[in-house]
Amino acid sequence: MPTTLIRQGKVRDIYDAGEHLLLVASDRVSAFDWVIPTKIPDKGRVLTQISHFWFGKIETPNHLVVDFDIQTLELPDGVERKELVGRSVLVKKCEVIPVECVVRGYLAGSGWREYQKSQTVCGIPLPSGLENGSKLPRPIFTPATKEEEGHDENISFERMVEIVGEKTAKTLREKSLQTYQLGAEYAKAKGIIIADTKFKWGWYDDELTLIDEVLTPDSSRFWPEDQYQPGGEQFSYDKQFVRNYLDSTDWDKNCEPPQLPPEIVRKTREKYIEAFELLTETDFPWK
Repeated sequence: MPTTLIRQGKVRDIYDAGEHLLLVASDRVSAFDWVIPTKIPDKGRVLTQISHFWFGKIETPNHLVVDFDIQTLELPDGVERKELVGRSVLVKKCEVIPVECVVRGYLAGSGWREYQKSQTVCGIPLPSGLENGSKLPRPIFTPATKEEEGHDENISFERMVEIVGEKTAKTLREKSLQTYQLGAEYAKAKGIIIADTKFKWGWYDDELTLIDEVLTPDSSRFWPEDQYQPGGEQFSYDKQFVRNYLDSTDWDKNCEPPQLPPEIVRKTREKYIEAFELLTETDFPWK
């Protein structure tokens, strides 16, 4: 089964493998719309294994091809087979739906910034008196379009209907909210708050199919419940150390970012692994 690189994103490399695609989660890390020159060892394995965990728990069709042997793949020159272990998955070729299905359970990030101005998030009115990090009365669905460069662009549900049709938009909203609720309740029991997340969906044989990564620290905000305190920025299980370090430098975010110090790399790797172990209640195999 020969493979050909067809796309390299900020984090994932995508290979055409004939009937299927091979997705490889690298150890690259992005921040402030830049790929940082320093990698976080095993980050790609953490994201892949957490997604695997959720795909096995969420009862909705997904894109995984479970039974495949990495040894059968004919890899391009320069790709080490041993490096693919734990970070690669074979998936069905789905027709990707061009909308990011974002679900927010807490007020944070761009949502908090909008709320301060208009008491809304993506145009959805919210009660007064909420703080940065406040839990919302109920999770809200705030779609966005995927942009190749820069941030994704928030859109209204009405705009989503124009893009994918009313029936599909309503189904995606319902499925995304249900999936978030399932994941958030499970994670909270393990000591992790999933503040928000984004899902990607596609069509496979006329069936809505969950694709890409699911409920990972890269596609979601993971907060430790025992340190949660609304009213400010929350500690998180992701690349917080990377962002904080970059903010502390004189980097202007308009040119190539600096290398990361070993201590920042170590702490960031530890937080990703800690999130995996808390969720799955298993030791990280590549520790």
